[in-house]
Amino acid sequence: MTPTPPLFLLLLCLMGAQATVDLRTAAAMAAGLCKTRPTDIVFIIDSSRSVRPSEFEQVKVFLAKVIEGLDVGPNATRVGVVNYASRVKNEVSLKTHRTKAGLIKAVTKIEPLSTGTMTGLAITFALNVAFSEGEGARVKSPDISKVAIIVTDGRPQDNIKEVAQRARDAGIEIFAIGVGRVDMSTLKQMASEPLDDHTDYVESYSVIEKLTKKFQEAFCVTDLCATGDHDCAQVCISSPGSYKCACKDGFTLMDDGRSCSACSNSATDVVFLIDGSKSVRPENFELVKKWINQIVDKLDVSEAKAHVGLVQYSSSVRQEFPLGRWNNKKDLKDAVKKMAYMERGTMTGQALRYLSDNSFSPGQGARPGVTKVGIVFTDGRSQDYIGEAAKKAKENGFKMYAVGVGNAVEDELKEIASEPTGEHYFYTADFKAMTQIAKKLQINICQEEDPCECDSLVKFQKKVEDALQALTKKYILFTADSMSKRIALLENKIV
Repeated sequence: MTPTPPLFLLLLCLMGAQATVDLRTAAAMAAGLCKTRPTDIVFIIDSSRSVRPSEFEQVKVFLAKVIEGLDVGPNATRVGVVNYASRVKNEVSLKTHRTKAGLIKAVTKIEPLSTGTMTGLAITFALNVAFSEGEGARVKSPDISKVAIIVTDGRPQDNIKEVAQRARDAGIEIFAIGVGRVDMSTLKQMASEPLDDHTDYVESYSVIEKLTKKFQEAFCVTDLCATGDHDCAQVCISSPGSYKCACKDGFTLMDDGRSCSACSNSATDVVFLIDGSKSVRPENFELVKKWINQIVDKLDVSEAKAHVGLVQYSSSVRQEFPLGRWNNKKDLKDAVKKMAYMERGTMTGQALRYLSDNSFSPGQGARPGVTKVGIVFTDGRSQDYIGEAAKKAKENGFKMYAVGVGNAVEDELKEIASEPTGEHYFYTADFKAMTQIAKKLQINICQEEDPCECDSLVKFQKKVEDALQALTKKYILFTADSMSKRIALLENKIV
């Protein structure tokens, strides 16, 4: 029998979570950072004569504890409970209880029916009544899930196959939990596809409570802003199971929906210099390409603004495409994805010389008077000397970023990076963590103001202010008339 985790994992997806439940989810629950996405949930519980009163009490405890972890409310999660044996009783309608406390209290009062096991009849009732708008179910919508969780311990005395199919066709996700002597084939007839993910089993009602924590985690949608699991450059605004980014005053949200820029009119030439040596390995090289496109997403790629070029190196240097060849993000990212892995040595010094001598030349698409940014990626120690080439790139006025992974040498990264070094070099031991570097690497280049005559005017004003302060301290006892004369003399001297 399939173990518990598949049910738990699929429920997680059902509730709109964006990642598997892990330690971060548990920590988020402990910190009260979890919410539940709007869902109509109906529990269908077997109370036939094979379920002893004490066992039925354990089912109710299980339901109550699961409900305790939900965000119950008219606009959040609504819960209904259908009790069945030879007949069906609608114990709790989706519209009945608007608070968690009231709902749990109603569950504790449910009594077993103690007759036969008409599971097909119960599913029919849920389809036609419990999930109807008259009983509080919401209109079918991509934003609202409909979930039926059936708990049973026996073989049904009626047909379930056809009615279960009708319920699934109506958009109801059916999860079947079997207990003890349950007939496993009937669970599979009820459950949605894939069957392994929609069925679960416990040996007895005494251990059904062990599913509680897993259901709570499954229904937990973490506040991604609160946990920091987002890629917003400045401001994160939380929503159930998701988030959106915003910017501080004075900044503009970029087209990627994450980055912020105070320099909407800036033009930038950006060249990626990518290590394609054999130590990178093919699977990691694919991660590098995704990382490049993450950064591309943050740029304002257009004819007038950001232009991007790509160079790969190993024992030799190969230009993948020059600056300005692609002036929209789609074509640019497609070209990055097509880059073939070179898989040889690591001649970083040679690659830096190519960058200085060729990549930012007018013949390769570089624009005069536009800020030049070089982003160097490597995963190991260079096999040649990088010092002179790194120095030349910075002397040419290029803004250099250095990114290292795995066996990259941090001293080499610092030698490549522009000042202040701490803002221009990045290192991680794991290729899978490169996403975090892409979030941190900001290329918001502002055009400098023309100094013109304003600069000398500011300097003159500063000299006058400094002289006035010194004069005030020295001649504080002088009369206002005497002070005015001395200020006039001083201004004449400065001019």
